Amino acid sequence: MSHSRFESIGAYLPSNIVSTEELISRLAEPPSFDLERITGVRERRVHDTRPDSYEDSFALAIKAAQDCLSRSQYAAADLDVIISTSITRSRNGTRMYMEPSFASSIGTQLGADKAITFDISNACAGMLTGTYILDRMIRSGVVRNGMVVSGEAITPIADTAVNEISEKYDLQFASLSVGDSGCAIVLDRAVDDADKIHYIELMTASEHSHLCLGMPSDKTQGVALYTDNRKMHNEDRFVLWTDTQRNYLQARGRTFADEKFDYIIHHQFGAAALPWLAAIGEREFGVPMPPDLRVLQKYGNTSTTSHFIVLHDQLSDQKLPSGSKLLMIPAASGVVTGFLSTTISSLKV
Repeated sequence: MSHSRFESIGAYLPSNIVSTEELISRLAEPPSFDLERITGVRERRVHDTRPDSYEDSFALAIKAAQDCLSRSQYAAADLDVIISTSITRSRNGTRMYMEPSFASSIGTQLGADKAITFDISNACAGMLTGTYILDRMIRSGVVRNGMVVSGEAITPIADTAVNEISEKYDLQFASLSVGDSGCAIVLDRAVDDADKIHYIELMTASEHSHLCLGMPSDKTQGVALYTDNRKMHNEDRFVLWTDTQRNYLQARGRTFADEKFDYIIHHQFGAAALPWLAAIGEREFGVPMPPDLRVLQKYGNTSTTSHFIVLHDQLSDQKLPSGSKLLMIPAASGVVTGFLSTTISSLKV
């Protein structure tokens, strides 16, 4: 079977910037800890809520998809499949849509009239899950190319948290770290080893599924996210990644050191947790971890788009040398983990 590659990437980040200091100032009861230091989030982008220019999930996704196609060799009409992976599905303002599918609506708006379209939902592992499915479709020969796209107008959970948090420690504190964004990637068949997705695997450990739940608020009409960070960010959860990747490599007669990764991109969920995660990786694999790339400080946790917002940011700033080998590690409600290995040479922003 042939491999796939990342052919083009696009992103959209709203122009509105809200600082963590500003969010904290709106709380009735400030936290008993330094939220900015622990999360690493100094500021985040927030979608425009003015009636004449409202940026809902659909608008964010369309702008990212158009940006992606602007540097792709493919026009929208050339796409064989579009996969939408948004958690938030707001369109026409705040109204949430399940049908018609977001992917179908995005395809129609772009002019991808021949594309297979469908939505998937896998929490913050959404875009990596879409990549997993599209990679398999390309490798099996079912399609030649396709787009994975997500628009996340997710900061309403931060508004709910600001309105409802009344204690020093609250399960909604993680909601204060999120930011809005849109991101899209086009995949097609790899033509050489310089641009190639070597492998991607995902796994779910459902025994942890209750630790991070998005749902209607139990106090108001807002949408809320309840995250038990004390149990989410611990060794039992972190070794799910290392155990899974080590078993995968051992079955193929390889080690982590053999992979020679240049950089690692973790889900952007907290600056304090990432060094610990690196230490666990070093202990479990027996080698130093590659440098981790992050954009937490200026964009926050952008949920499904986080890995690719990091990649887009690094490419935009020309900080990623040609031929870099990257490891992407998801961390999502469910709990979902896994790994994606790719070499990137010609991908540009």
